[in-house]
Amino acid sequence: MSVASRALLPEPPPKDVQATFCATLVDEWVRGGACAAVLCPGSRSTPMAMALAKDGRIPLHIRLDERSAGFVALGMALSAGAPVVLCTTSGTAAAELHPAVVEAHLARVPLLVCTADRPPELQRVGAPQTIDQTNLYGTATRWHADPGVPQWSTREVWRSLAARALAEASCGPLGPGPVHLNLPMREPLVGEIGPLPPGRAGGKSWHQVTDTKGQSASGAILPAGDAAGAAGLGGLPGRRGIVVAGAGAGDPEEVFALADALGWPVLADLRSGCRVTRDGVVVAADGILRCEAAIEHLRPEVVLRLGSPWASKVLNSWIDSLAVDGVRQVQIDPWWRWADPGHTLTDLVVADPGAWCRQAVQALGVPALGTQSTQVVGEDWRNLWATADQVAQEAIEAWCVSHPEATEPGVARAVLRSVVPGSTLVVSSSMPVRDAEWFGPVLSCPPRVLANRGANGIDGVVSTAMGAALAGDRRVVALVGDLAFLHDLTALVLPVDVQVSCTIVVVDNAGGGIVSFLPQVGDLEPFEFESLFGTPQRVDVESAARGLGVDVVSVDRIDALVEALSAASEHSSISVIRVRVPDRATNALLHDELNSLVSKAVGSVVRRAVAG
Repeated sequence: MSVASRALLPEPPPKDVQATFCATLVDEWVRGGACAAVLCPGSRSTPMAMALAKDGRIPLHIRLDERSAGFVALGMALSAGAPVVLCTTSGTAAAELHPAVVEAHLARVPLLVCTADRPPELQRVGAPQTIDQTNLYGTATRWHADPGVPQWSTREVWRSLAARALAEASCGPLGPGPVHLNLPMREPLVGEIGPLPPGRAGGKSWHQVTDTKGQSASGAILPAGDAAGAAGLGGLPGRRGIVVAGAGAGDPEEVFALADALGWPVLADLRSGCRVTRDGVVVAADGILRCEAAIEHLRPEVVLRLGSPWASKVLNSWIDSLAVDGVRQVQIDPWWRWADPGHTLTDLVVADPGAWCRQAVQALGVPALGTQSTQVVGEDWRNLWATADQVAQEAIEAWCVSHPEATEPGVARAVLRSVVPGSTLVVSSSMPVRDAEWFGPVLSCPPRVLANRGANGIDGVVSTAMGAALAGDRRVVALVGDLAFLHDLTALVLPVDVQVSCTIVVVDNAGGGIVSFLPQVGDLEPFEFESLFGTPQRVDVESAARGLGVDVVSVDRIDALVEALSAASEHSSISVIRVRVPDRATNALLHDELNSLVSKAVGSVVRRAVAG
């Protein structure tokens, strides 16, 4: 018995096949929830560029520099929590995306990286703009594919390719991250988009993917099963413990509910969302744990880790040191991530932290809190932590008041306190993220804080802030050092019709401030250290920004910084606030002075509380 064959259609010209292929991919990505696209101009990527432009259902942003474009896309995806398409031409243009791909890989940010390529006949024959782009980003991608030059005969698998790429970027086994599609194209590159291969009914994605933890292909984590809260919970109630909350810790209210049920403090990282005015929240952990009395009397029996680690080396080293005494350390992570540089983890529970906390509270049977330890005399366990934090905050505030001039700790504290409610603050690695984490105030309505802490580099931080602003954040402020700013100047190069609301606060100490805290500073001659590590630059921050058409205000006092931030919040444009701070050697001394003051204040209150 013969089977009726599908009616044969005439095969379109190759240029039209390429155009239709790219339009099909774009249509499938829109169906699957891609939120935006970033495109760098180039010839070989013409079919994809035209498909993105003609579709029009997702915002398309054009960026000149590929390296900056990669971080703009990353900032958009980080802010929106949805995949962003990133498209370049072939050759070194594709290689320029590598830093952003690495950051997206380690920070679990969904990116769909599409690199145009030369067809096979132009490989390894000296054709221009041609490099080996096969698996270009190595192990930094969740998935990669090279489907070859589009052929009409393969049209039935185009939607599957696009949908799988989106799913791999959104909810693969290792969590969200970058996917690389290498797309060879033949000339002529401009073609007519023909009828697309039919998609699923109702505008659905070709593949609907839900993993075993209940995460949909759009990246939204669904409630965990009833057993999630019981896993890893045994032995936690009735013991002294701490919750260490970082980025990805889950819904703050669920974290707080569990901490309340256990009677534990929450050591809230800058990006956790938990750094709010509330009983049991500790924000000055770095300063507290520089005090010997605190180290002795605030020793827990259990450490519950939710989300990414703090930047603080003091806190992380202290947590690692607890392993010597057999302190139990439990990590809740949905992606089987070994966030354990000290190799001290005792329990890894693969679950969404927020959902796990919610189920754990149910398993505990709130309001029963369990038996509280009586080893801390005169204060209960959580209240002693809270008292230490209050005293530390008072000491930091007093120090900042006594230094009206701009200092790096004072700038970080003032920026966090001054940003408009509902804003997003993007903080650069090196000193800004540490100063904000160590010395930031506790606020009733803190800004959302983003940072490139996957690879912890200063690459593209201004571009990341621009991406967050382009993603629709109402107001974005970036806190960066002068080297990070100069490293990413092309972020300020925008198309003439683009309006971005972003204020960049540049802490200018004429070099890399964090290096003055390195051991090398005492091991090398001053000139040798300065030339190799301090790296002062000839380029002036103000001149560079003005040369790119950006308004600049220069300040050297905290009150002037607060005034400048207030003025900037009233305008929807890019502006730079350059803050002149003391030299890097003086900055190190100021940090020592402030940390010593905090340590002394904390030590006094802890010893008094223990003595009763």
